[in-house]
Amino acid sequence: MQGGILVNGIIFKASGMIDPTLKDEGTIAVLLLELNEEHLPRARRLLEKVNQGEKLSDGDIRFLTQVCDDATSNPLLVKRHPEYRALISRIMDLYTEIIIKGLENEKLS
Repeated sequence: MQGGILVNGIIFKASGMIDPTLKDEGTIAVLLLELNEEHLPRARRLLEKVNQGEKLSDGDIRFLTQVCDDATSNPLLVKRHPEYRALISRIMDLYTEIIIKGLENEKLS
């Protein structure tokens, strides 16, 4: 390892900084886990809900606001890892579909 020390699988540079590549990998792993275990299951339930003509609750709207904010909060990470752009685009399309259908249901009530 050039200019760094390996401690418990984390590479520390001489300056004490974590190797950015390793940090990105950890961040991406956590985000994908959260997406698969929490966000996508809830988004699927919301899509089913709005497709049945139901309105979004305040909690649903808070969730959608938060995940949309999260999805756009780290453009540098996305820039460094363009292999995730298609996935992010599909997720945003799903959230957009839920929001649009939720608005339509709101207008109909």
